[in-house]
This record gives sequence, structure tokens and C-alpha cells, in this order.
Amino acid sequence: MSSTEVHTASSSALEINNKIFIEGLSVGYSDGTESLRDVSLVVPDHAITVLFGPAGGGKSTLLRTMNRLNDLADVVRLSGHVWLDGIDILDPSIDVISLRRRVGIVFTQPVVLPMTIRQNLTYGLELAGERSRNRLEEAVEQSLRAAALWEEVSDRLDDPAVALSGGQQQRLCLARVLALEPEVILLDEPTSGLDPISTGKVEASLQELKEHYTFVLVPHSIQQAARTADYAAFILDGQIIEYAPGKQIFTHPQDQRTEDYVEGRFG
Repeated sequence: MSSTEVHTASSSALEINNKIFIEGLSVGYSDGTESLRDVSLVVPDHAITVLFGPAGGGKSTLLRTMNRLNDLADVVRLSGHVWLDGIDILDPSIDVISLRRRVGIVFTQPVVLPMTIRQNLTYGLELAGERSRNRLEEAVEQSLRAAALWEEVSDRLDDPAVALSGGQQQRLCLARVLALEPEVILLDEPTSGLDPISTGKVEASLQELKEHYTFVLVPHSIQQAARTADYAAFILDGQIIEYAPGKQIFTHPQDQRTEDYVEGRFG
């Protein structure tokens, strides 16, 4: 394949409401571990897709492959396809910077920039070439409102972001991603260090925001998975054991291994 070609998924492989289609994905690391083995998965548009299962099963690897963050890891074997709107993002010709604007990520631990609250939200937009002060200020308010943080910080936007509580910092990180207006947002245990109130605010925000965005969430608990999932995939030892609508997989799983995990018999 030439450097300018990109794979385009066949119409039979993709349904019109699917945002991401992963096909036969396998990932191996330099230490000899195989994190993912022939994984195929559909991520529907405007929904929350949850990846759940025991630690070390490949959930974070799968998540980070969706915006090529695994390019920064010691991956030595990679095969398969990850189609985003019909374009294979694993193709070498893909502009990774542009991809990461379309597919943002929020990590387990909030990482705020050593700047003010306002600057945390405008920095990425300014790097992308936005110069309109009105547009920047609109983005600040809109993203903070979307992340359920505006009411708490609107009168101190020029304070250091590090002065915020842990829960506020995590919602600021979500707002920072939202300010760039991505299409897909990846969430890697975004509430694992938060108190129940902050966790509830983040989860409530996701339910409202899915009207405009597509989410892929690695939850911090099986309870969170059940609360948030429109669709869910149970991942065990690098393979997807079961994939179904959230209500089905957590109440009537079809695979015994899924049922055992959901019921707490292992993991």
C-alpha cells in the first residue's frame, strides 16, 4: 500500500450509527506479553460503551489504541484495523495529531497544566490557531458548563488550576477535552480517585453529553459499569468474551465467565 492510501471499511462491516469499528486487533509488547488477541468490537455513535473486566486484561491497551497513544509504548506486534468513520486510523499515513483532536482522552489521575483554570481550557485552542478572544471565552464557559464545573469556578477562572480539589481537577480535565470539540472521548477510570459526590457529577455529565459525543469508558468498578453503560464489552485475558447492551450484559449475561465476574465470583 502506498503512503497516501488509507483503508476504508466496507459498507457491510459498518452500520450507519457506528462511530468506531475494531476488526481483528492484536497487540503485543516488547516484554513478550500479548495484551489483545483478535479483538473485534463496534462502538456506536452517541452512546457510552463500557470496557470492563479484571485488571491486566487489555482494557487500557484497547482504549489507547483508539487514538494511537500506544504509539508511545513498547508495542512490537500490531495487527488488525480500527475504523473511525470508515477510515483505518492504524494506517501509517494518518495524521496522528488531527486524530487526537477528534478522539480525546481523560486519564485516571487528573493532570492539570501549571496555569490558571482559564488557561487550561484555552491553551489547546490557541495551539490549534484560535485567536478570537470571544471564541476562547465562549469555549471556556461552554466546556465548564458541560463538565458540571462552571458554577463552582466561574468567579475564579484566573486562579491556579492546581488549587482545585481532586474532583474539580478531574472535571477540568474533561472540560479541557470538551473545549477542543472532539467526536469521541476516551475515559480511563476517570473517577477512581474521586469521592461519591464528584463521581456522581461526572457520571451525570456523561449522560447529558452523549447526545453530542461518543464515549468509551473503562470504569473503576462493576457498579459504575452497570450504571453508565449503553453497551458493554467484558474483556478477559486480551479477548472480548461478551458484548451486549448494558442492561442485558449486567442482568442476563450469556457467557458463564461474564456472569461469574458480574456476580463477584472472581476478579
